[in-house]
Amino acid sequence: MEMTTCLWFNGRAREAANFYTSIFPNSSVADNWIAPTDTPGNVQGEEIVVNFKMFGQNFIGLNGGPQFPHSEAISFQIPCVDQSEIDKFWALLIADGGQEGQCGWLKDKFGISWQVTSPEMMKYLGGPDPEGSQRATKAMLEMRKINLAEMKKAYSGK
Repeated sequence: MEMTTCLWFNGRAREAANFYTSIFPNSSVADNWIAPTDTPGNVQGEEIVVNFKMFGQNFIGLNGGPQFPHSEAISFQIPCVDQSEIDKFWALLIADGGQEGQCGWLKDKFGISWQVTSPEMMKYLGGPDPEGSQRATKAMLEMRKINLAEMKKAYSGK
């Protein structure tokens, strides 16, 4: 059994699926479903559903209309291996109308929330030195895009 995440869009499901599959590894667009008749949110012949994979996970992009906008209550976390990956995904996801948030959070141009982070962060936020962790946390709270070198510096007290 596999679980599939459904992302509700206002007519931009295909655009979103193409965007995500162009930037993330192990990603592809599969099939779609065209409305065979008029529905409450679509007219006959319009694309209702786009099936795709991101990072090997199943997703459905649903063109459902404007009634359910995305919010930060649900986000996707990208565990980047290093600062260059953080920089890369951050730039790609905020391009063309995305919005920076605090502490590595952002919204992409479709309103989907992302956390662009790194497992390395946890060495500083939850490390064995409580005072170092406090300094690293304070540094992170002042960041938008995560800066691993600054977090390491704060943790070590330099």
